[in-house]
Amino acid sequence: MNIGEASARTGVSQRMIRHYEKIGLIPAPARRDSGYRDYAHADIARLRFIANARDLGFAIEEIGELLALWGNDHRASAEVKALALAKAEELGRKARALSDMRESLLHLAESCAGDARPDCPIIARMAGEA
Repeated sequence: MNIGEASARTGVSQRMIRHYEKIGLIPAPARRDSGYRDYAHADIARLRFIANARDLGFAIEEIGELLALWGNDHRASAEVKALALAKAEELGRKARALSDMRESLLHLAESCAGDARPDCPIIARMAGEA
């Protein structure tokens, strides 16, 4: 199938498919006589795997590791679990940081009169004055 069909079946944009090919996450597909890429079912499965891993927050390098594990019939599931737990911990740290930022913004907004006067604790905080 061509790149448009591969994109439609996987939800991965054509631009990202080309990028994944360029960086080696997917092998270069066969080419038709016309020069167009010709994706096989294995390529579609790999693209879906990549898309699912991206949706779970994995970075490109981590996806490369996961792909290697996926293709290894002798892998230990402990390796996959360790990667998942490390990613979950990282996401937890980021979620806590985002929550802290949200709380700070809400507190600053609560402190701001929000009227026509120019004095504003939000601006003062960003300027390092508060």
